[in-house]
Amino acid sequence: MMRLVLMTAAVMALAACGEKPQTGYGVKSDVPAFQGAKDPFVAPGWKPGDKGSWEQRLKARAQNTQNDYVRMK
Repeated sequence: MMRLVLMTAAVMALAACGEKPQTGYGVKSDVPAFQGAKDPFVAPGWKPGDKGSWEQRLKARAQNTQNDYVRMK
């Protein structure tokens, strides 16, 4: 009986060591960030594919929403 319990525990411990490969999914880095999504959920005022518009939206976001000095006023 004790041997069965130990073997079960060993099998469960070794099963936790396996890891599935994490390839084929995730962010594709071969496209520049300013190319973006072309769907209705993009931020207003941003034109997908326009690098100048992308940089302008990043500056506005950093200034208006991520600057604690501006938010505290």
